[in-house]
Amino acid sequence: MIQNVSDARSSSNDQIAHAAKVIGRSKHRAAVFRAIYQGKKKVKTVKEIEDVTGLSRIRVLQEGGKLANNQVVHLTKKGGMTAYQKDSFFGAQKTKILSLAQNRQKLDKFPTKVTPRPFASPFVEIRIPRQRIQVKSITIDDFDSFMKVRKISTFSEKPTPMRESVFKEGIKRIIGETGIFKDWGGEKNDLLTTRLRLNGKRLSAAFAFKGKGKKGKLTPASMGKNGDQIQRLFTSPAEVFLVQYWAQIDESIIEQMQEFAKAKSATEGKTIYYGIIDGQDSNRLIGAYPRAFQQTKNHH
Repeated sequence: MIQNVSDARSSSNDQIAHAAKVIGRSKHRAAVFRAIYQGKKKVKTVKEIEDVTGLSRIRVLQEGGKLANNQVVHLTKKGGMTAYQKDSFFGAQKTKILSLAQNRQKLDKFPTKVTPRPFASPFVEIRIPRQRIQVKSITIDDFDSFMKVRKISTFSEKPTPMRESVFKEGIKRIIGETGIFKDWGGEKNDLLTTRLRLNGKRLSAAFAFKGKGKKGKLTPASMGKNGDQIQRLFTSPAEVFLVQYWAQIDESIIEQMQEFAKAKSATEGKTIYYGIIDGQDSNRLIGAYPRAFQQTKNHH
């Protein structure tokens, strides 16, 4: 659980005002705050908050992230899923916080040590440091394991989809992975390996492959039966997360990956890398490593 290193209770009014300012006039952020603090459960998963608010997963992650970064809630895990935990103080003051957030004039008049009313005692301002989150967006050109692809800046041929299992075997050959990874309906990833090299180091990496069965632009709704494949991918014990597809990958996929990367970095305290391999980059890999994909010719 995230530890607040400030003297968080030095002034209860300061903390109430802080939470109200974080929520602001954002209806979505207020809805996420209300969902987290309602009822007796101390921890709520992103899915539970989705069900209560009717908001999309990405919106819950965005608004929940802002609340967590400002220490209004605690970012945590529940059953391997991203979740948010109540702060007991804010839980007791939730009604007042929401009331102030919805009324700017009322909030401006609310007495705090930072904005004291006449005759208030002297104060020492305490800054609450933001939690450090380290995430990096990467492409196949960044990996030492795929260094030959740097010589192929473009690939004139249109990407030709192949079976997911066949492309996966090609990737395994390139990075030297000999393990067996069988696909099943509820898997977290399609390939989990510790043999991917980045900046001279071996890192654990989780891949999600989308085969030739999918058509058109790849969106979150296309990722798994319940649209939760990216969420499951980020529950893998890895530092690098990659999604591969044979055509264009929608920016909403990248946004979702970024939010899950932030959540994982925050809870695990390490740098998380994420990226996509679209149709063009898939073709570049095949062009750079033809022997690795020799068995794919019959599947083109």
